[in-house]
Amino acid sequence: MVILGIDPGFAIVGWGVVEFNFNKYSLIDYGSINTTANNPIEDRLEYVYLGLSKIIRKFKPDVAVVEELFFNNNAKTVIKVGEARGVIILTLKRKNIPFIELTPLEIKMALTGYGRADKRQIQNTVKLLLSLDSIPKPDDAADAIAGAISYTQYSKKNIL
Repeated sequence: MVILGIDPGFAIVGWGVVEFNFNKYSLIDYGSINTTANNPIEDRLEYVYLGLSKIIRKFKPDVAVVEELFFNNNAKTVIKVGEARGVIILTLKRKNIPFIELTPLEIKMALTGYGRADKRQIQNTVKLLLSLDSIPKPDDAADAIAGAISYTQYSKKNIL
């Protein structure tokens, strides 16, 4: 099974593609879709759509995990990230990729068994599970990979 993890953002959308086969994880690829702050919102959202569409075409994921938006005190940021999430969800729907949404707490629980694990613990768990030499960068991509790995825990509970 090929799983696409997505860490939504407006400036940076992290993504990671993981294969899960016979209870073993393998990292296929990862990266980020970066938008430019001085471009109009509609151009930035289109860039997210085009970038995600290209990733889907290249890796042909069976399923996807989209990290849910966490509470942020900055309403302007929340709205922009929400718009990007809408583009991401619509892209997955239009490309016929089934997906689940997981909260940061659910991802942390799936990887470490502790919902309040810090970013470094999550990154080290990703590194360990995938037998990597180093932690994937940027952090947004590492978060997306963590989401992809988490899918197997939640799909067993028939969320999808």
